[in-house]
Amino acid sequence: MRTKSLKKNKINVVTLGCSKNIYDSEVLMGQLKANKKDVVHEEEGNIVVINTCGFIDNAKEQSVNTILEYAQKKEDGIVDKVFVTGCLSERYKPDLQKEIPNVDQYFGTTEMPALLKALGADYKHELLGERVMTTPKNYAFLKIAEGCDRPCSFCAIPLMRGGHKSTPIEQLVKEAQGLARDGVKELILIAQDLTYYGLDIYKKRALAGLLRELVKVEGIEWIRLHYAFPTGFPEDVLDVINEEPKVCNYIDIPLQHISDDLLKSMRRGTTHKKTTDLIHKFREIVPQMAIRTTLIVGYPGETEAHFQELKDWIKEMRFERLGAFTYSHEENTHAYNLVDDVPEDVKQERANEIMEIQSQISWELNQQKIGKTFKCVIDRKEGNYFVGRTEFDSPDVDNEVLVDATKHYLKTGDFVNIKINEAEDFDLYGEPVA
Repeated sequence: MRTKSLKKNKINVVTLGCSKNIYDSEVLMGQLKANKKDVVHEEEGNIVVINTCGFIDNAKEQSVNTILEYAQKKEDGIVDKVFVTGCLSERYKPDLQKEIPNVDQYFGTTEMPALLKALGADYKHELLGERVMTTPKNYAFLKIAEGCDRPCSFCAIPLMRGGHKSTPIEQLVKEAQGLARDGVKELILIAQDLTYYGLDIYKKRALAGLLRELVKVEGIEWIRLHYAFPTGFPEDVLDVINEEPKVCNYIDIPLQHISDDLLKSMRRGTTHKKTTDLIHKFREIVPQMAIRTTLIVGYPGETEAHFQELKDWIKEMRFERLGAFTYSHEENTHAYNLVDDVPEDVKQERANEIMEIQSQISWELNQQKIGKTFKCVIDRKEGNYFVGRTEFDSPDVDNEVLVDATKHYLKTGDFVNIKINEAEDFDLYGEPVA
């Protein structure tokens, strides 16, 4: 007589959106693994957890399409259960429950214990910083704070992530030590607002103090700063970047626009002059610094004159790295009360125009690197190339250094000195030197 075998559950975690979501998925997977659950990231599994993004229209659309895809797979018997968590679920839970009822349960951004319970697992408080890594082994995201207290008119993040909440320095150091033991060599510090770090728990901005503790962690060679905020930027951080070799000469500081009219409407708490002065100060104190920024085009009321001012300013500033987004009209934000009066095709044209200007700037800056040697980390092998990065480049968003794998052998995760022989808009080509 045949007995029915018990199918072993495999939980597939699917991550959408930003690096903060990657971090959250890794923590979730660490908890599941500690509960002896079979867990994978974006592979086949009969139970699916979708960690969604709800930031702007494109991201919301991708999240909804992914939920619909797995709800259909459940309908077809390909998967058994579908759970949804993350920002979209936090923001639109009642709508999602009504529109896509075939999902087993929806959870918000702060409901990990309840999600674990639904997956037959217990939340283990003692697992401080324990994660299942989904990034290449040489780098990891370190989330130093959750949420945001800024009042930016266009942004829905406080609706989804709540107010700013810093993680204590000693906890982050312990987490960094654990990552270093696992072979991580580069820490990418992330938060909605790095520069606000510490104000809530230490009553002062403490990013510089945190960096001075993290550089002491053995095995960590690079520390990179993502998502700083221009207003109230703590200048002691620039001193640390300058003095500490482990802290990369790099900062990601989304500036959004430069027109005083729009900065005021965006509630950014700064002006054209203050922003320009801050960038000049960065370059004066840390001359080697690569500055990455992101801009919004097509914000309500953006005229041709405002856009021209933005273009002229980009040409003047010559940012090493820059991205442009089209404005997304988000309900329940302050800007939602304004008329979304720039047509979609005009928004897209403006974004394209800015990226054209930037690709020329990037090409010119890259030409200056030819003949020079840079310390690079090797992230992966792709086709006939080993792909690496300098300290001036963050993974997935910035320039890459390509080395011919048919002529040279390099090891993923290693730091190598590479002499640049050729440069394009966003890629550098080089060879290892002793």
